[in-house]
Amino acid sequence: MSGKKQNIPRYRQVYEILRKHITSGVYREGDMLPSENDLCQTNGITRPTVRLALDQLVKDGFIKKQQGKGSIVCAQPKGIGILSVAGTTTAIGKENLKTKILEGPVIRKWDDPFVFPLSEVEKESGCIYMERVRLVNNKPLFYDITFLPNINLPRFTSRTFENRSLFDILRKSYQVKVTGGEQRLKAIPAKGKICQHLDVKEGEPVLHLERKINTNRIDYSFYSTLFCNTTEHDLFGIF
Repeated sequence: MSGKKQNIPRYRQVYEILRKHITSGVYREGDMLPSENDLCQTNGITRPTVRLALDQLVKDGFIKKQQGKGSIVCAQPKGIGILSVAGTTTAIGKENLKTKILEGPVIRKWDDPFVFPLSEVEKESGCIYMERVRLVNNKPLFYDITFLPNINLPRFTSRTFENRSLFDILRKSYQVKVTGGEQRLKAIPAKGKICQHLDVKEGEPVLHLERKINTNRIDYSFYSTLFCNTTEHDLFGIF
C-alpha cells in the first residue's frame, strides 16, 4: 500500500471504492451491496471498519439499510447536478462530462470587492483561482470560476484538473467534503467571455450563479461564480 493511501483511514478507502462502484453503475438502484462479511474478507478489515464505511454511504444518500436484507443502493441523481452536493460529475457521469481548464489553479489575491464576505484569515491567505468550462456531450454547459481559500491545501496547484471532479479531489486528497451552502442566481444577457466559452450569441440569456460552498472543515468554505447555458438541460439539486 502506498504512503499516500496509508494516510487515509481504512473505512474511507472502502467508502471511496463502494461510492465509485455505485456512481459508475456497477451497482444500480435496488441492488444489494456485498454483505458485511464479504466486505471484511475482500478488503482485509474488521466489521466495525466496514460499518463505518456503510454508515457514511447511508449519510450521503447512496444506500439505505434494511433489517434482514442488508445495504440497498438508492436512486442517484439523473440530471445536471450543479446545485447538488453530489457534484456535477456524479450526476452526469464521467463518460458524458468533460472539463476544460482555462486558467489555473493559481494562487492570487481575492477580487476586491468580493461577492461574499471574507474572514480576515481568508483575506490574509489569498485564494486559489481556477477557470473551467464543463462540457456535456461535447457542448459547453458551464463556465465556472472557482475561488478556494489558500489554507491547508498543500500542492493543490500542481494537481491535474482536466476532466476531473473538483469535489472528488477535495474529498479524496484533502478529506474536505462539501456539506451544503448558499447561492444567488439570476438570468443575465451573455456578453464577452461568456459568449465565447458557452458558444452563445451576444445578449442570449444565461443563468448566473454565485455560490458559497460549505465543507466539513471548520470555518472553511470555497466560492464559485458560474454561468450556465440551460437551453438543452434542466438544473436540479438539494443544496
